[in-house]
Amino acid sequence: MDLAVEKKVSLRSGDAPRISATGLAADLARRADENRPVRICVIGAGEMGTDLVVAISQMRGVELAAIVDRRLASAPAAIAMAGYDLQTGVVCDNSAAMTAAIEQSRIPIVQDAHQALSHDLIDVVIDATGRPEAGAEFGIATLEAGKHLVMMNVEADVTVGAILQDMADRKGLVYTVGAGDEPSSVMELYDFVTALGYPVVAAGKGKNNAFNIDAVPDDYRAEAERRNMNPRMLVEFVDGSKTMVEMSCIANATGLVPDISGMHGPDCGLDDLHQTLCPKEDGGILSQKGCVDFTVGKGVAPGIFVVAEMAHPRIRERMNDLHLGEGPYYTFYRPYHLTSLEVPLSAARAVLYGTSDMKPLPRPVAEVGALAKRDLKAGEMLDSIGETCYRSWAMKAQDARADGALPVGLLDGGQVVNDIPKGSLITRHDVQVRTDTALYKLRLQQDAWLGYEACA
Repeated sequence: MDLAVEKKVSLRSGDAPRISATGLAADLARRADENRPVRICVIGAGEMGTDLVVAISQMRGVELAAIVDRRLASAPAAIAMAGYDLQTGVVCDNSAAMTAAIEQSRIPIVQDAHQALSHDLIDVVIDATGRPEAGAEFGIATLEAGKHLVMMNVEADVTVGAILQDMADRKGLVYTVGAGDEPSSVMELYDFVTALGYPVVAAGKGKNNAFNIDAVPDDYRAEAERRNMNPRMLVEFVDGSKTMVEMSCIANATGLVPDISGMHGPDCGLDDLHQTLCPKEDGGILSQKGCVDFTVGKGVAPGIFVVAEMAHPRIRERMNDLHLGEGPYYTFYRPYHLTSLEVPLSAARAVLYGTSDMKPLPRPVAEVGALAKRDLKAGEMLDSIGETCYRSWAMKAQDARADGALPVGLLDGGQVVNDIPKGSLITRHDVQVRTDTALYKLRLQQDAWLGYEACA
C-alpha cells in the first residue's frame, strides 16, 4: 500500500468496526472500491482550506487531488495537520507533474489556480478563498474548464452568483453553495418545511460573535491569534458583515427577503423566535411573512432556524401533543452547523448525482450594500470587508437599486470621490470602484442579463 494512502487510512476517526454504509456513503464506498474517487481541487489553504484538507482525509471515496496555494506556504501545514507525511505534498508547476503526483497518491500543491482547476483528473473545485474577486475569476475559469463548482465564498455568491449559476446551467454543470455553513444548513430546514407544505415566515441564524458594528482588526488581533484566525475574517463576523452576506445568500436562494434594510436582529432566545419573528398583528416584529433575519439572543448560535406557519387545526393539535406549542407559528431548529467540515459532501453530490445543495434563483431578491464604519474622505482608497472602512448591509434588491447602493463585493480597492459620513450607505455616486477586475466585469454582465442599469 502506498505510504500516503496508508497514512490516510490509519488516521480515520475511531476504531469502531465497519458497519454497512447506505445512501451517499455507500456510493462513495463503491467509488473507493473501484479506485474512482471523487477528485477535489481546493483553492485556498487558509483556515477554511485547512479544514477541508482534514475533512477530506477522513472520508472514503473522495480524494484531495490538488491544493492551490499562491504563496506555497500554507498547504504543507494543512497536509501535516491532516496527518500525512510532509512528503505527501509536492509542488507541481505543470500539468504533467500534477498527473504524476496524483497517480502516486501524492497531493499536488499548485501556485497557479488555473493550472489546477483545468486538469483532466480534477472532477470538482471548491473555492475556499473568501475573496469576492477570486470567486469571480476562479468561478468563471472552473466552469469554462467543465468542472463542477462548490462555492464557500459567499461574498462572491451574493455579488455574481446568479450569473455563475446561469453559466453552470448552460454547460450542464453544478454550481452549489457548500454544505455546512449557515446558508446551506438553513436551506435544509427550508426544504424540509416547504416540502411538507408549510409557509416559511422567517429563516435565519443565531449570531455567533458579539455584535460590534465599529469593530476593526487592530482591536481583535489578540483574539484572532488565540482562535487561529485572520483578524480581518474575525472582524467580518463581529461587525455583522458575514451575517448580512449569509442572510442575503439565503434570500437569493429562496425568495425570502430582509424585512427592513439591515434586518431586525432581535435579542430573543430559541423559545421566543416564533413569537418574535412573526407578523406585527400577531405580536411579532415583521411587517410581512417570508423574511430572513438573525438573532443576537443567547442559546440560538451556532444554530439555525426556520419559523413556519402551521394553520390547520389538526396539525396544530398534533404539534401541541408533541409538546411543540399551540401555534400557529413554530420554530424548526438545528443546534449546530459544521462549516467547512460538511463541504466535501457537496462536492461528492455534485459529481455523483449532479445535484446542488443550494443555488441562487434566476433573479436576486436581496443585495448586500455597505455602510461607512467611519467618516470617509474624498480621495481615500477603500480596504476589504472586515477592515476599517465599511460593513455589509443587507437590503431588498429593489431598494438597493433605488438608493444606488454599491454591492459590497465591489468596494475593495475603490476610491472615495465624495465625503461619506459614518453610518451612511455607500453609493455609486460616492465611490469609483475598480473596473479592471473579473468581478466587476461579471457583475456588469449579470446586471445586463437581468435587464438592470449597471450598478457601478
